[in-house]
Amino acid sequence: MSFAGDVKTELCRAPLSRRCCAQAEAYGVLLYCNTFTGAEARVVTESASFAQRLPALFRKAFKLSFDRLPQGEGKQVFAVTDPAKLAIIRQAFGVDPKALALHLNFAVVEESCCRAAFLRGAFLAGGSVTDPRKGYHLELATSHHSVGREVLALMRELDQDPRTAQRKGNTVIYFKQSDQIEDFLTCVGAPVAAMEVMNAKLERDLRGKVNRRVNCDAANLDKAVEAAMSQVEAIRRLEKAGTLVTLPDKLREVAALRLAHPEDTLAQLAERCDPPITKSALNHRLRKLVELGKE
Repeated sequence: MSFAGDVKTELCRAPLSRRCCAQAEAYGVLLYCNTFTGAEARVVTESASFAQRLPALFRKAFKLSFDRLPQGEGKQVFAVTDPAKLAIIRQAFGVDPKALALHLNFAVVEESCCRAAFLRGAFLAGGSVTDPRKGYHLELATSHHSVGREVLALMRELDQDPRTAQRKGNTVIYFKQSDQIEDFLTCVGAPVAAMEVMNAKLERDLRGKVNRRVNCDAANLDKAVEAAMSQVEAIRRLEKAGTLVTLPDKLREVAALRLAHPEDTLAQLAERCDPPITKSALNHRLRKLVELGKE
């Protein structure tokens, strides 16, 4: 099962204890489902958990059943076409059957629990989320543009800050930040999924830090090798020119050690001096040798 499927399965475990919350969740489903008109309400889903929850949700919210139930496997279709049942649904949400466009009735989502239930229903019907191991993207898509704008305002009242876009005739509200996705999933009742997003982010950050450290170490190693080669070359030039034997004892000692141990780090080479010296002092002497070699 995909990560989005796991999220919807977790959301469907939320109990249907209060009728107001059941109605709010059903409201989110209807405003974000495939079809909600004066003639029909139709919900299409591939989630087995959501398909199992829908009949119980509508019984709790409206005390009615669907007129069409799923047949076969694959996409599962639920529909209400009975005018009397549609009238009950419209009355519950104050929907004007003659209105040209649907709007969000904020009275239905006044309570914080109902707002969370509404967003849960919206995600179950019209939401998706990317596997956090591959990227961060969560969205809600509805064909009702006014609803999209009003839900955006509702989410901002909940201190959520999604972006919005138009895609194929739908208004899409989406998140691209992992912490925002975590907050949304926690809000709608999927704390386990939110924790998975958090863990995926921590793993990605840790992997990035390790890679940066490895790259940094490799770069430092390259620089050290390059510096050692330039030091050996300078010493060879001094040796060939007969200048090396005229240098002070300290410089000749360091030159001999570098030629004998070209792979040593500065710290290792400093320990080989008699007596041992600091890495800074060794570096100073090697720089002096390189300058003399250039001259």
